[in-house]
Amino acid sequence: MMLIDENDLVKYKSRDKIPFECEQCKSTFYIAKNMVLAKLKGNRGSRLKYCGPRCFYKSKTKATIINCLQCGCSVTKQQHELKKGKNHFCSQSCSTTYHNCHKSHGIRRSKLETWIEQQLTVKYPNIEILYNKRDIINAELDIFIPSLNLAFELNGIFHYEPIYGKEKLKLIQENDNRKFQACLEKQIELCIIDTHNVKYLKKERDEKFLNIIVNLINNKLNKTYNI
Repeated sequence: MMLIDENDLVKYKSRDKIPFECEQCKSTFYIAKNMVLAKLKGNRGSRLKYCGPRCFYKSKTKATIINCLQCGCSVTKQQHELKKGKNHFCSQSCSTTYHNCHKSHGIRRSKLETWIEQQLTVKYPNIEILYNKRDIINAELDIFIPSLNLAFELNGIFHYEPIYGKEKLKLIQENDNRKFQACLEKQIELCIIDTHNVKYLKKERDEKFLNIIVNLINNKLNKTYNI
């Protein structure tokens, strides 16, 4: 849109810059008077509406309002964005949370987790213990014992230090907080064990993590069955 009256064009010299407002981004841009007259004469007035090709093509792209698959908030997506996939989110945080909760493959388990599972299987052969289940709180729990409403998370260094950057660490910690709140809502006692110093298996050291879990399980069993 021209920011001066068209009748005032006569006051400007041929190479004077005429101000326009871009209809797409609302920024002000300038075109020389002789170029303005040429575009108007050549019936190319639409070229005077946008500050550049980017805004011109954006104006031709139809936007669609959809709901974020994770939080349900409304978000505007362009057609080229909709073609990238069937799942759409309002932010990277919502995208990460959704995929962490719904992934069906690629479970990464440390050697410590595998070793602890082996030990618990031997110690509690008659108790159902679930590992890396996602359908309890719509997020993965490292260890969950349904009969005791007791869960454990073994949090390694990625939960405490920005190994893959501060943004990734922030997303991991936000997901940890959501797990904690979800457990509270379902009255699940969640024990978070800091294992960030573990780089390799060492029985003398790693048994302390196993003992924490075993002691909590035994305490729960004693209270549940009045032993």
